[in-house]
Amino acid sequence: MKRTRIQVINQQKILDSATHIFSKYGFRGSTIDQIAQMADMSKPNLLYYFKTKKNIYQAVLKRTLNIWLRSLKEWKVTGTPKEILTHYIHRKMEFSRDYPAASRLFANEVMEGAPILNSLFAEESRDIVLENTSIMKGWVKAGLIKNLEPIHIIFMIWAVTQHYADYEIQVFTLTGKSLADEDFFKQAQNNITEILLSGILK
Repeated sequence: MKRTRIQVINQQKILDSATHIFSKYGFRGSTIDQIAQMADMSKPNLLYYFKTKKNIYQAVLKRTLNIWLRSLKEWKVTGTPKEILTHYIHRKMEFSRDYPAASRLFANEVMEGAPILNSLFAEESRDIVLENTSIMKGWVKAGLIKNLEPIHIIFMIWAVTQHYADYEIQVFTLTGKSLADEDFFKQAQNNITEILLSGILK
């Protein structure tokens, strides 16, 4: 059944609120009451859209994974290794800036062994990552990048870019800034891109 405009809006409000609550308290420590309060909805109204807390959590993870995978899928665009890697690093930095709570939730789920995310992640990410590493292996053979194992390059990009969201409190404590500060965001993005590319490109 096609959802009405208000149903779409309410569902997004629930997912946005749940992302914040789950990223702060974890799945076990969060309650439907907390999510409903943050979404400014009654509990019965929330339960009209999602029957259980687990249903909400699964929907949040699915939405986060779809956003996260979007940048991986964009590797299919044509261009030089420098252009493609720069685009990917920038998109990952934008994800950390625009969805810090989602990034932390994703990281927490993985650190707990990904009991819910594992099947989703395995099914939807493995083929995309294999395709991208295959492209990078082609760059190695063509002499366009250094003789490095591509999967480690991808892991390194993830680690560095996601740090600014997953450890946002550490970044703020040390600098008094976050990626919400446009100048700090551009500085971090440019520095990270320069450092990573200098270690990858010939």
